[in-house]
Amino acid sequence: MARDTAPATGQQERAKSRRLGALRRLWPFLSPYRGLLAAALAALVATAIISLLLPLAVRRVVDNFEGPDAGLLDQYFLAALGIAGLLAIGTALRYALVTRLGERVVADIRKAIFDRVIDLSPVFYERIMTGEVLSRITTDTTLILSVVGSSVSIALRNALLFVGGMILMLFTSPKLTMLVLLLVPAVLVPILVLGRRLRSLSRESQDWIAASSGNASEALLAVQTVQSYTHEAVSKAGFADVTEKSFDAARRRIRTRAFLTAIVIFLVFTGIVGVLWVGASDVRAGTMSVGSLVQFLIYAVMVAGAVAALSEIFGELQRAAGATERLVEILDSEDPIRDPADPVPPASPARGAVTFDRVSFAYPARPDRPALDEVDLEVAPGETIALVGPSGAGKTTIIQLLQRFYEPDSGRVLLDGVPLDAMERAAFRNHIALVPQDPVIFAASARDNIRFGRPGATDAEIEAAARAAAAHDFIVDLPDGYGTWLGERGVMLSGGQKQRVAIARAILRDAPLLLLDEATSALDAESERAVQAAVDELAESRTTIIVAHRLATVKKADRIVVMQDGRIVATGRHDALVAEGGLYARLARLQFTDGIAAE
Repeated sequence: MARDTAPATGQQERAKSRRLGALRRLWPFLSPYRGLLAAALAALVATAIISLLLPLAVRRVVDNFEGPDAGLLDQYFLAALGIAGLLAIGTALRYALVTRLGERVVADIRKAIFDRVIDLSPVFYERIMTGEVLSRITTDTTLILSVVGSSVSIALRNALLFVGGMILMLFTSPKLTMLVLLLVPAVLVPILVLGRRLRSLSRESQDWIAASSGNASEALLAVQTVQSYTHEAVSKAGFADVTEKSFDAARRRIRTRAFLTAIVIFLVFTGIVGVLWVGASDVRAGTMSVGSLVQFLIYAVMVAGAVAALSEIFGELQRAAGATERLVEILDSEDPIRDPADPVPPASPARGAVTFDRVSFAYPARPDRPALDEVDLEVAPGETIALVGPSGAGKTTIIQLLQRFYEPDSGRVLLDGVPLDAMERAAFRNHIALVPQDPVIFAASARDNIRFGRPGATDAEIEAAARAAAAHDFIVDLPDGYGTWLGERGVMLSGGQKQRVAIARAILRDAPLLLLDEATSALDAESERAVQAAVDELAESRTTIIVAHRLATVKKADRIVVMQDGRIVATGRHDALVAEGGLYARLARLQFTDGIAAE
């Protein structure tokens, strides 16, 4: 569960793309807000210009301390206060605009990422943990928020202060400016050398954070199993191990960044001291006024502060570039299951005829173990068939391929005579209702969980579906009836109650093709009989494919399809298959305690 190699592997795969240029991929999210961006840039430029004007006012004040005109000195002080007021207003405006822009862009990014991952087929989730995806949506977008809403603005402002300050320093004293410029190479070298190391450590830190999130998500989603097997200590140790690796990576990143910051600040302020030393000599020699020296020093401090800030923000930009890469990976993920460019509409009206034409398939995670081997299957409209066989025979794979969660390696799957890969997935899935073996209950009310099958359904239709699924009685006994919040993953319900809610959801969908994957496996005998009666009635007007291990639930099926090792080995009615002997008869003997003679 510790996933020790995941971050290293991810880094190797993305080693070529660790650069600030990755931030360009944010432009599609910024471009819709060009007006807001322009206003923020205008405020930023205005505040930078005002900041550069302030030392000029200070120079006037200092040089007129001993002047004869006190009124002129007062005017200079008032001008300095006016500039400070404009700076305060401009800075506040810049903050408001940039922060709003950052929040808007990050909200759009989060929506785009979620829109992408919710559409990706299960093949994608065989290669990445859900917790890591969530980490990218939350942690990585938070880094981008920090950059778009703060760091980029600060970086641009300091870049303007650096350029403007250098120009004004040159006008104030070319001699002292040349001394300052001698320090520039000494400052840039450590930024360039250590910056490369900092990029690598930033990406490693983010990868370990994602691994930590994935590890925690996996354990928490299976918390009952973890506790049942007293696996808490092992899970804690695994999470602690990944978290410590994340901390170690962060510590190395922080140490490198702190070292870089210390070098830059030391070099910059050493230069300032040297410049002050030379400037003081010029003042004593009468070649420079005190006000000019103060003005130059203020600009030098501005430039030094800008360089120091830029070196610090450079690390933030690198982290954001890494986060952008990780988010772009998801947005650019190639999904092998894609809708056709020119889709064919499903048959209208939908009849629910299903065809598997020599279909072979192996899961991407197990390419050497075929789940289906040249399966031929025809299901007529309105027919009820049952898929039975031992675990791993390929029964659930039939259900998966019928929803086009995966693509067959060879052969075709057709619905009403139209190949699935010729239609939009959403279009033909509208004609399918599914009750999975492990029913999904959302953290919502009982009513909303059932309404998930048909969002526009009325409360009366929801209640009718619940009654048909033998769910109405226990739902009305809940604290708030149909309005009761069922908790994350339906923690307030038993396994059988979850399945009945899932069956009610499928009944409400009223689709021409009904897929039941072990739909009654968690029901008690009384509830199973009630649900089976509802399913039997529901199946009369639609095609139904039932996956079952409990043969008692499929005895009334129009046809039973017996599967083994990915192949269909027998088909027929219950009595005929028992009489034939073979796999089905053996399964029946194991399940019916009264023996075959009782049939």
